[in-house]
Amino acid sequence: MPVIVPAFSRIGEENAFAVLARATALAQAGRDVINLGIGQPDMPTPPHVVEAAVKALQDGHHGYTPATGILPLREAVSRDLDRRLGVQVSPDSVMIVPGGKVTMFMAILMFGEPGAEILYPDPGFPIYRSMIEFTGATPVPVPIREANGFAFSAEETLGLITPRTRLLILNSPANPTGGVTPKAEIDKLVAGLAAHPDVTIMSDEIYGTMTYDGERHHTLLAYPEIRDRLIYLDGASKTYAMTGWRLGWSVWPAPLYDAARKLAVNSFSCVNAATQWAGIAALDGPQDCVAAMMAEFDRRRLLVVEGLNRLPGVSCITPKGAFYAFPNISETGWKAKALASALLEDAGVATIGGPDFGIHGEGYLRLSYANSAENISRALERIGAFLERNRR
Repeated sequence: MPVIVPAFSRIGEENAFAVLARATALAQAGRDVINLGIGQPDMPTPPHVVEAAVKALQDGHHGYTPATGILPLREAVSRDLDRRLGVQVSPDSVMIVPGGKVTMFMAILMFGEPGAEILYPDPGFPIYRSMIEFTGATPVPVPIREANGFAFSAEETLGLITPRTRLLILNSPANPTGGVTPKAEIDKLVAGLAAHPDVTIMSDEIYGTMTYDGERHHTLLAYPEIRDRLIYLDGASKTYAMTGWRLGWSVWPAPLYDAARKLAVNSFSCVNAATQWAGIAALDGPQDCVAAMMAEFDRRRLLVVEGLNRLPGVSCITPKGAFYAFPNISETGWKAKALASALLEDAGVATIGGPDFGIHGEGYLRLSYANSAENISRALERIGAFLERNRR
């Protein structure tokens, strides 16, 4: 039998894909399954973005590009950051990558090794912990608490930093909770990080365009005092409904940029050219498609929160960002993963159990409202009927 290195015994998964596969199998067997598990917009990619990719292919953009991405797209990313967030970023610090996970992979690989500690949000995107454990570093969960509106606490985060801390991962707006951390809390965190100059920060802002109720997204790029150790993660997947295109970008401090470039050369070579030209159209083109998508998500958000709070044993605070609700199901008497499994198998509703997002996820489910209002209403009816039949 082939013998692979021990690190692969530590690598985890993203269980949303396993749930998607099971939901698909049930649907193929004739079951009516409503999927509130997968985290991708159900809207199509905007037509002008698709047309830009087609034109790029017709114009002969079929070959390799620079490993860091074509300059016109890196310039478009810089313009977007200036227009949307009011920060100035040189195109020379922007890297184009195939999706958001690649930036996580690179950053954690750079700083993760036995003896090092990496802080990450919990509950949070499961690939954070998976990659940390793969490198042999010690994962240190930063609790993301419902009592804080699922924002991170600067005081609690800073209190977890030790001399062994190499990297701090932040995520706002957040997956899986929909939490948005207010500027005052970010200010406190950045001020406290002055005492820890050797800690690098990776800020996952992939949901940065997705906020509600007048909430503003506050980027870590706006703090010049940490720019020399900040890695910014973003991409087109969520904002422009381009999950399958695999188009992400990141901003790197000068000391780390060439290391990231070398990882690109050694792994994916470059993002395919047509997708990069589509990305320019997305960033520089009309943004009414984004506004329309967010208006629809907002309508669904209110629908799902109102419906969840009517269910027996369930309570749900209103998410301020992304397209996820993270209801508290502890009063139902069910463990979260057992309930998620039963809802899929018995009620035909796909959700994700909170523990799939970390040790602090017990007692919660993640529901994606990236599905139609009609399907959300049907799913909530099914969940309610199931809980009524199966009280514990």
